[in-house]
Amino acid sequence: MADSLGKRPRPLPRPTPETRHFWDGTKAGELRLQRCNDCGHVYLPPRPLCPACSSRNVDVFTASGKGKLLSYVINHRPHPSFDGPYAIAVVELDEGPTMLSNIVDCDQTPDALVLDMPLEVTFEDNGDIAIPLFRPRESQS
Repeated sequence: MADSLGKRPRPLPRPTPETRHFWDGTKAGELRLQRCNDCGHVYLPPRPLCPACSSRNVDVFTASGKGKLLSYVINHRPHPSFDGPYAIAVVELDEGPTMLSNIVDCDQTPDALVLDMPLEVTFEDNGDIAIPLFRPRESQS
């Protein structure tokens, strides 16, 4: 349903049994990843077996929430759920996996969005789901 300005809410994912731990983590303010206990591979998106070796011997752990900007595109096309322009970004997490997200809390320009800039996760609460977004990190720590 649109708000008084005609803006629709952000489309939200529907958690499945395989992804529930990830979405429960975002709601708790944590970015949760999986690690294979057999080969050590850390991965995202969530799945019941390791994408590197197919082992089901995997654990969930809380990531640091830190990463760097690997790539992005600035979308200028109108969208009923987003104020533009906005960056659609590939973030490389310190733990290794990459994820698609948006960059917030900075200008959405090439001057502000510098490749390899340090980022940290923040969460947009949408009721039952919290979406992980990234913002510039002040320091390298």
